[in-house]
Formats: sequence, structure tokens, C-alpha cells
Amino acid sequence: MKRLNFQLPFSTVILSALLAFAAATTTTLAADKSVGLYQRFEQSFESAASYANPLQEASLTATFTSPTGIKLKIPGFWDGGKTWRVRFAPSQTGNWIFETACSDASNKGLHQQSGQFSVSAASGNTALSQHGPIRVSDDDRHFAHQDGTPFFWVGDTAWNGPLLSSKADWDLYLKERTRQKFNVVQWVTTQWRASPDGDAGKQLAYTGNDKISINTAYFQRLDEKVDAMNKAGIVSVPVLLWAINAGGNPKVNPGVSLPEDQAILLARYMVARWSGNASAWILGGDADYRGEKAEKWKRIGRAVFGDIAHAPVTMHPGGMQWVWKEFIDEKWYGFHGYQSGHGDDDKTLKWITEGPLTDDWTKLPHRPFVNLEPPYENHVAYQSKKPISPETVRRAVYWSLLCAPTAGVTYGGHGIWGWDDGTKDPTDHAGTGIPLPWQKALTMPGAEQMAHVADFFASVNWTKLRPAPVTVVNNPGAQKPSKFITGAKTDDKELMVIYVPEDRTVEIKLDSMPPSPNVTWFNPRTGEKSPAVAVVTANTCQFPTPAEGDWILFMKTDKKDSASGEKKESAPEKK
Repeated sequence: MKRLNFQLPFSTVILSALLAFAAATTTTLAADKSVGLYQRFEQSFESAASYANPLQEASLTATFTSPTGIKLKIPGFWDGGKTWRVRFAPSQTGNWIFETACSDASNKGLHQQSGQFSVSAASGNTALSQHGPIRVSDDDRHFAHQDGTPFFWVGDTAWNGPLLSSKADWDLYLKERTRQKFNVVQWVTTQWRASPDGDAGKQLAYTGNDKISINTAYFQRLDEKVDAMNKAGIVSVPVLLWAINAGGNPKVNPGVSLPEDQAILLARYMVARWSGNASAWILGGDADYRGEKAEKWKRIGRAVFGDIAHAPVTMHPGGMQWVWKEFIDEKWYGFHGYQSGHGDDDKTLKWITEGPLTDDWTKLPHRPFVNLEPPYENHVAYQSKKPISPETVRRAVYWSLLCAPTAGVTYGGHGIWGWDDGTKDPTDHAGTGIPLPWQKALTMPGAEQMAHVADFFASVNWTKLRPAPVTVVNNPGAQKPSKFITGAKTDDKELMVIYVPEDRTVEIKLDSMPPSPNVTWFNPRTGEKSPAVAVVTANTCQFPTPAEGDWILFMKTDKKDSASGEKKESAPEKK
């Protein structure tokens, strides 16, 4: 993967010689643009040629050179008529230059165009505007902003939202989700999930199949939704090719997949369109990519991302389908996404706590692990046929965060993902239970409690947490998977986090605990903290939960008190 990662010392680079050389062979655009750090720079170009189908007949790229000499290749896109655009988010202050290349070298409006622009200091009041878009961290275990500030992924599956919402509806959605401290939205880009006539504006993303034609008005409407996400401090994570029909349109051509070359063109078009936004990419969504089925998608990934700078990319496999070994060596593959699905039997629960997740995180090369689709709140569970409760959602969320190095997790609410009105069992997801209207589903308990997830991990050094289930003695999960107690700690033993899904006494090995720790209970339902009471034995420390329900026990070493030997007021009381 080519990361947008520029943590390099700023230095003075003389660009006049480079520009003089470029001017000898290119058309230089006026140097009158200025943007803020991490903000979108956009340059439009007027094609000298008229193409019957621009997507098929020409391609455009621009190579940007930073003040320190880093070169980044960014794809451009056609935006209607003779207009083409390149969008890019610069990661260094100072003077930048760019030069274009068009596959149609005779097109003097697109080929060998050059220009320069200046980048000033960052401004804005969100983490994205202050610290930049996200990338994979230097240790490959989690996400970080461009300046290195850790980014804890708190996602939502609003698959249909951008397609079907009005501007006012989308603004309401973003207002509520930012209040609940979500910072990622996963969504579907093309007409798989839309109405038979396309999106709410009765448009299709493209027409045709063997040779598709892009509808620019469709994507211009989506631009507004993507920009609104970023303005709210939310990372846009589109599914570029919903893998059922391989990105094709079952509403128009049932059972017909896009040819591989057309899937590549469609995905590349969307990456170009939103390269200037804070994004991550899901190349293919909700299908089986295991074994030989992965080969096509690896080819598509290489063709879309192989020669350009890009944000982190993953796949979204079907429920309980694990594709780590299929994609881990792909250079464009930035993080490992998976879906624990919507089941509630013992096999499903064990898949998170004892399945491949708990083993493959130890292997090289490392990648962030993110559950992109835990059980949807209020969705009918596959086995019990009962609506999935907030308790089931929380259990899957915290298990996902602690059974692999902590990077983040995604929530799903039934009613939100389908953008449902609540009047009927929707035809495109029949049998999942009649959802609440999306407006009411926004504030279901599990959604509100995601703010507590964000707050808790913001209070600890989550980037260093590693799974440590062996710290728990007599784990009740061995007899009943729903009671599985999972734990994680830092290698320096200065932090330990234990998730207890049902009230009971949790027993921890003394030699695994942080030295001289502050020990506290955190209530994931309310966000409240309680002092811990302990029973100490020769080799263990027993902590009874404060009350019914699930709880988080966390221990942190107080370095000052540990060094001085002073007793801390918040140390566990002994019974």
C-alpha cells in the first residue's frame, strides 16, 4: 500500500528550477491557489477533445511534488462535458507543484499540464482538519492521522444512507452520529442498494455493462454527502464494488456481473473523485473472497490502487468468512476487515473469541484488524430469531476490540443501514425484522453507548494493548461462550483491560497485573466508573463486579506512586 504518510522533517527545497524545466514541455497553470494543510486542493482541466464515452477513451493522472521532494501520483476523473478534475489533500505546508499525464497524449488540454500552489497551516475544529486524513500507523497495528496522532475507529454502517437521504436527512444523521462520537461511516456507492430507478434523485450511477457510461450528476450528488461527512469530522468509507454481481446492477441486469475491466474503471473513477477527501476504501463488499475466488479481486485491487497514492484499503467478506491469508501479502491491502455477522449461537460467539482473529493477529505482516459488521442492533438473529439486543451488540464490540490489537470497531443499527421508514419488512432485506424508522433507530441504546466506547479508549493507552486472555483464571467462557471474559494489556504491563460480559467475580493472575495499579470498574452502559474491591490470594486477585450486567475492569500503573512506593487512594480495597 502506498500510504499518505509524510512524517519527514520540513526543509527548504528550491522549486524554481523544476518549474522552469516543466515549463519547457508543459502548459503551466496560474500559480494563484492556496489551500490549508489537509484541505482539498482541486484543479479543473478543459479537454481539447470531445469523447463519446470519456471513461473508456481517456485517463488522467497528476503527479504532485511536495516541498520536501516527495512525489505522489493521483488519478483524475471526468466530471461532465469537457471538464476533468484532480483532487488531492496535501500533507505538508509550503509550495507544491504538479504535472498531468493523459493516456491520450494528443489532448493538449489534459496532457502535460502543470501548476503550483501553496499550502498554509491547518485550520478547523475537527481532528481531521487539525491532524489530517487517516493512514495505517507506523507499527501497522492501528490507524493514525497524517501527523501521527492515533485514530480510534468508531464506525457506523449507513450503507444506504448517502444514496437515499435528502440533504436535510443526512445533516440530521451526521449531527446525531457526531454527538455519539462516531468518526467513520461505511456506505455503498452504486445502485445495488438503491431503488429500482436509482437513488432518491431517480438516477443511476452508470449505464451499460460491457462498456459502462458514468452519470456524473449521480456522483456530484454524492460529493455533497462525502463533503458533509468530512466537515463533521467523519471519515468516508465507501464500498466501491458491492460484490454481489461484482459491482453490477441487479436492478437493471439481474444476475449479470460487471466485466473485470469495467469494475476496475468504475472503482478507479470513485477513488479519483474522492482522493481529496478523508477516506478509507472497501474494495468489495459482503461476498465470498476465499480461495480461488480471491484471485479476481486481487487483480482488481492491483489495477485500481497499484500505481497511485491512496488511503487504507480493505475487503468486506461475508459473515464469519476469513480472508487474511488471501490478501495479507497484497501491497494495496492496508487493513484487515471482517464481519462477525448477525448470529447468536455458540458457534458464532466462539468465532470471535476463539477463531482465526485470535491467531492471525500475531503473524507477519501486521495489519490493523477491524470488525466492519458486528451484529446489527434490533436485527433478527439468525439462530434464535429474536431481535439482537444492545447487550449482544456491546459484547461483540468489546470482544472485537480486545481479541486483537485494538484499532477500532464498527456498529450497525437495523433501520439505519437500509435507511428504512419502518412501515414494512423491506424487500431488499426481507426476513430481518421490521426495523424502526431510521430517525428513531439513530438513538437505539447500542448506538448511544458507542460514545462510551470512544470515551473509555480515549482514557487509556489503547494503541499498545495486546490480547492477553490467559491472565483470566477459570474463564467461564469455557462452559458458556456468552460469558467469555477477554483481556488485553500492554507489553510493559502498565495497563490491563478486562471485559466481563455478565456479572460475576473475575479472577486475575497476580503476576500479570500492572505493578501498584489503580483499579477501576467502567460501566459500558452508562460510562460511569466505580472503585474496585479485591480479594487477594497467594497467586490471584479476585474482583466481583459492582452490579448486574457487563463491566470493564481496567488497571493502570501510577508511575509516580509506583516509584515512590506511596499508597494510592484508588488502589483496590481488600475484603
